[in-house]
Amino acid sequence: MAANIRVLIVDDQSLIRVGIQALLQRKPDIEVVGHAGDGEEALRQVAALDPHVVLMDIRMPGMDGVEATRQLVARQARAGIIILTTFRDDANVFSALAAGARGYLLKDTDHKELAEAIRVVASGCALIHPEITAQVLREFSRLAAPAEAPASAARPALSDARLALLTDRELAILRMLGSGRTNQEISARLALSVGTVKNHISTILGKLDVRDRTQAGLLAQQAGIAE
Repeated sequence: MAANIRVLIVDDQSLIRVGIQALLQRKPDIEVVGHAGDGEEALRQVAALDPHVVLMDIRMPGMDGVEATRQLVARQARAGIIILTTFRDDANVFSALAAGARGYLLKDTDHKELAEAIRVVASGCALIHPEITAQVLREFSRLAAPAEAPASAARPALSDARLALLTDRELAILRMLGSGRTNQEISARLALSVGTVKNHISTILGKLDVRDRTQAGLLAQQAGIAE
């Protein structure tokens, strides 16, 4: 029997910490092993408890979540860090990801999605809230554009063989992932249920051998097929 995923919750508001724990303790494979109210306490708790995943708020008194993330990564802590916050502005998103966070979720995320994100990050992969993905893709596109403009032939591209594995519907969805569209937006555009869109995206990730929708979107941009 596999061991439970050990989670540390870091937030300066005790009510939020308790609320998140109440949601997660319904999950038989997830165990909340501790709380912390700021970044410095988070560092101590990670050293003492060795969690698999840390749910990290950004804005806290003293050491904030971005600096705590940076220090945990520098110390080579095994815990994967998920930023769980109400802030979706670009500065917070990119500061957290640059610091080494492997997930970025908003606090209005459904408890099922939160649990799944914990499982994904505990397995070594990354996960970003769909609303945040669009911001990430726009920034990568902006940063890549100057280097690609004079030498488009040198731009990384998906091989024809991998593209050929996709059906027309899957290719259409991949193009929309490249522009950062959410599952709901793709659903509306293609007149599909959100569940069907999710199934298609899972198939696309498998065929392209990428870990998550952000990587798929970046590959679509690199191949020049994004909307």
